[in-house]
Amino acid sequence: MFSLPCIERLSFQPFGETARLRPFWGVTSGILSDGCPFCTANMESSGGGCHPLDVRKWTFGTEAFMRLMTRYILWEILKVFSVCLVTLTVMTVVFVVVKEALRQSLTPGPILRIIPFALPFAMRYTVPATMLYSVCAVYGRMSSDQEIMAIKANGVSIWDVMRPAIVLALFVSPLAIWVNDIAVSWGQPGIHRVILQSVEQIAYNRLRTAGSYSSNRFSIRVARVEDSKLIDAIINVRLEGKPPVTITAEQAELRLDIAANELVIKLVECELEIGDKSPIGFSEHAFAVPLSAASSAGLLSNRAADLPWGRIPAELKQQREDVIEIENRMAAKAAFQLLRGDFESLGENVWRKPRSDLLLAKSRMFKLQTERWRRTANGFSCLFFVIVGVPVAIYLRNSDLLSCFFACFLPILGLYYPLMMLAVGRAKEGALPPYCVWLGNLVFGLIGLWLIHRVVAGRPGPLLRLPRLRFT
Repeated sequence: MFSLPCIERLSFQPFGETARLRPFWGVTSGILSDGCPFCTANMESSGGGCHPLDVRKWTFGTEAFMRLMTRYILWEILKVFSVCLVTLTVMTVVFVVVKEALRQSLTPGPILRIIPFALPFAMRYTVPATMLYSVCAVYGRMSSDQEIMAIKANGVSIWDVMRPAIVLALFVSPLAIWVNDIAVSWGQPGIHRVILQSVEQIAYNRLRTAGSYSSNRFSIRVARVEDSKLIDAIINVRLEGKPPVTITAEQAELRLDIAANELVIKLVECELEIGDKSPIGFSEHAFAVPLSAASSAGLLSNRAADLPWGRIPAELKQQREDVIEIENRMAAKAAFQLLRGDFESLGENVWRKPRSDLLLAKSRMFKLQTERWRRTANGFSCLFFVIVGVPVAIYLRNSDLLSCFFACFLPILGLYYPLMMLAVGRAKEGALPPYCVWLGNLVFGLIGLWLIHRVVAGRPGPLLRLPRLRFT
């Protein structure tokens, strides 16, 4: 406890030893000491008192204190955020890469090449969770150590304490949207390319272990594998728009042609059966299969969720034109049948396929309309998680990080994600406008603002009267 004339003049309320801050604060640690940090020279010259004209120094000191407080909070959040983001992202990447490696039978070389492309995929999910964990850790520890109380006793609003985290989340949210786009435009094609270029190794690994390898349009069965030679091979190829091909060979060998994007099969003593035609025999022959057919990765998907951000408007415009064209074609056909009096052609069986085509076209149009809204809602979830997490962490005053984190994360699992999934599903069906995918963010934003108001006013309210669980 201390009493200085400058504090009395500025209506600063003294506080006890339990509100002592850490030495890092610099300015605040001086306030809690036996001297005045901003009037040290005057105190030394006047023998222990602040001169009445030195109130300006306290104004300057408050501004310096606010800058130090902002830098301190941002630094603490960034430290926790960086460490947790790296740790959680690495764990997620390892899980994703190992799962893909087991599914595709990849060797160590392709696995190492996939890792950089898998990073943005992992960060799509780790950034929002890490942002929430960081603010819960920092503000929960500050509140537990009575630092929030000490700052409030200095006349600083709790809103000013929360502002650095909210501003940081505003900057992180667009970055999260950008990471999502990088995952779609760079990460996914990169992984696809690595798998395509590794199809030769993948096929040999499967043939050595299981005696067979297959994709959607290509399959090989062998009796055994000797070095790189496939003995008694039976090969089936089903290319789109072409008759099926069946090849039997006493000996075969796979070679990857990256320049031509083909898997070349060198055959010895073979027979080719194309469609219903008679088999044709060759002593030596080379048969090329497109990598997209030979690999289980297939072609890159054209789903709305797999399109880069910049391609979505053009795809949406084209899809709308396709829907209008199908509707006009159906209307013209129906009018022509009515004019002819051909009422039998208006039956359900005749119109089943046109209606199915129209429904598919509209379904893709609705998904394209929803996609950008969905990605922005996912990215800005960082902001709304912070708006809820900061006041909860301050109120709980719990230095146990897991308690504070799960107090915020469990409502997210139980409320936020169900609301978002419901809104996204209905928007993709065309039942709701696309901006409704922000429903979860809107609900959490309102709850967070209400919690901030209650904490700033010193009235936590019933929602914040939670049991202070502690994980041991």
